[in-house]
Amino acid sequence: MRLSLAGSLAGLALAASVCAAPFAAQAQEQLTIYCSILEEQCRVGVAAFEKASGIKVTMVRKSTGETLAQIRAEASNPRADVWWGGPGDSHIQAAEEGLTVAHNSPVLPELYDWAQRFAEQSGHRATATYLGALGIGYNTDVLKSRNLPEPKCWADLLDPKFRDEVQISDPNSSGTAYVFLASLVQLMGEDKAFDYMKSLHKNVNQYTKSGAAPVKAVALGETAIGIAFMHDMVTMIVDGAPVKTIAPCEGTGYETGSVSIVKGKNQDAAKKFVDWALSAEAQKLVGADQKIYSIPSNKNAPISEKAPKLSEMKLINYDTVKYGSVAERTRLLKKWDAEVKSAPK
Repeated sequence: MRLSLAGSLAGLALAASVCAAPFAAQAQEQLTIYCSILEEQCRVGVAAFEKASGIKVTMVRKSTGETLAQIRAEASNPRADVWWGGPGDSHIQAAEEGLTVAHNSPVLPELYDWAQRFAEQSGHRATATYLGALGIGYNTDVLKSRNLPEPKCWADLLDPKFRDEVQISDPNSSGTAYVFLASLVQLMGEDKAFDYMKSLHKNVNQYTKSGAAPVKAVALGETAIGIAFMHDMVTMIVDGAPVKTIAPCEGTGYETGSVSIVKGKNQDAAKKFVDWALSAEAQKLVGADQKIYSIPSNKNAPISEKAPKLSEMKLINYDTVKYGSVAERTRLLKKWDAEVKSAPK
């Protein structure tokens, strides 16, 4: 009888542990993050957030345009909970399409005025984590070896001497290149901007998928000139690459790097991540600590002395809301495909 009772108790204990296992697994919050900043920033940030929060994170790194397309394709069955990084134009478009939800973070008062304004303009469906100015980067060794002048203005890049020497990403897949397109339209007017891009097309050796690719190509000497965000070029300079970067003399635009909560299942965990990403500690970790020289949105996060000086540039009043709208973005990209990318060289 005692053996039977012991067996029954053991069986009950085993059954209880089996039944409890699913509940233990469910107790840990989980999160899927689509990340559009640099791979190393994504990995370091996710690891730190997991440690701080106890939330298990699955991270997928893709460029801005690819991420927006994926979130849109998955709208009926969202897989992502958070979209972290990439220019605010695309986050504004996602908000307009109803792909993201509002979150008025308690960290908002810690942010610079420009970041708070952006959050308000997006209806709090996107919040700024950093700011980066668009510029020109060039390999000084390559220019010297080919006896090419150092460009200082957008107009300089049209010089026939730079044929096949300029690299930029494709605005359909890259937020960097879309900021370039939208910046020129605002700076020059649409007709002149497209005339400029059609002329520049003759000197472009490749339209890359990622906005970071031209930066690496310039650093490696694979192309003489790249159009990208200046803080990414500074990273290469600090690493010892023979690179210089300048803000074009005519003026330039900028990205408002953003974070958004995707309309999905894990809203509470997503809010925790957004609040973390906006904190000074997180922005230092994925910014200055990773030799990233963009301008953090949190006033308490450090800005490196090596970061591009916004006060020394002619920054346009970049209209993120207009150029992030579905109609304007779709129209400009269609026009760019038809008139620029498909143009003969």
